[in-house]
Amino acid sequence: MAAPQRGLFAKAQSTPTAPASNSLAALDLSRRLPALVVAAKDVAASVMHGVHGRRRAGVGETFWQFRTFTPGESTSQIDWRRSARDDRVYIREREWEAAHTVWIWMDRSASMDFASNLARQSKLDRALTLGLAAADLLVRGGERVGIPGLTRPLASRAIVDRLAEALLEEAARPDHVAAELPPAVALEPRTQVLFISDFLSDASEIEANLKSLGARGARGHLVMVTDPVEETFPFSGHLELTHADGPARLRLGDAQSIRDLYISRLAEHRDRLRNACRQRGWTFAIHHTDRPASEALLGLRMVLEAGSNGSMANASKVSGGAV
Repeated sequence: MAAPQRGLFAKAQSTPTAPASNSLAALDLSRRLPALVVAAKDVAASVMHGVHGRRRAGVGETFWQFRTFTPGESTSQIDWRRSARDDRVYIREREWEAAHTVWIWMDRSASMDFASNLARQSKLDRALTLGLAAADLLVRGGERVGIPGLTRPLASRAIVDRLAEALLEEAARPDHVAAELPPAVALEPRTQVLFISDFLSDASEIEANLKSLGARGARGHLVMVTDPVEETFPFSGHLELTHADGPARLRLGDAQSIRDLYISRLAEHRDRLRNACRQRGWTFAIHHTDRPASEALLGLRMVLEAGSNGSMANASKVSGGAV
């Protein structure tokens, strides 16, 4: 069965009142989240399989490995019992345990609730799957994870369930309206923000938001989730488009006539966001919903670990997308 076409390219329909709309959105999310939680855990497990966390030397309590003593090092780290069994002197190294905070924002606005018959998931479902799976990987790696404006940073092994519960509680509030952008609050230095969205908001608003988030030196990673239909605009003939977040409508007598203009404007928009990230040392990537979520998560793991290590080198691409 073809996936429902909703959101950006949906056919015009009546708009429910705000309270009813919020109630329906909360009910819809409550139905979808259990399956997305399972999917997120499965995707995280597939990426985690065969991968050894952070595993690097540093300050901590957990034993990592023995290594040969180097002249000039402090003798306080020598493991004399292990050294007595060999003709070498060994240092007992411990694993790095300094946790960092990663804030994950998953856009849940109306434009995200779109899926063409070419996609594996709607943009919303893919953003939630990626965000929750990334949270699972990060906590397994010793980091703290939170949703800005919604939860404090958590290091719980049940992080996927905890974040899902917080999302449900938020959606159930009578006055809740899903925001496209995270709260424009300057994040602490040595923190990271993972921002997953279709980024179809006004570019100047997005740029201002990124500037606020990174004002104190926080690192950021943007993942633009897009449906294959949004890439190519494969429409022709008479078409009526409606704005996902408002009453605006556009009627086209020949949809094919604006295809080139649409593709050009989309490219300009992406270039602007890419440049905004580059200026701040952030990363930007595009992920298509007809590709497996595991591809994007593998790339995310690479850039997030690079950010935790204090280096953004070779951290500009997310698998399953284009930079």
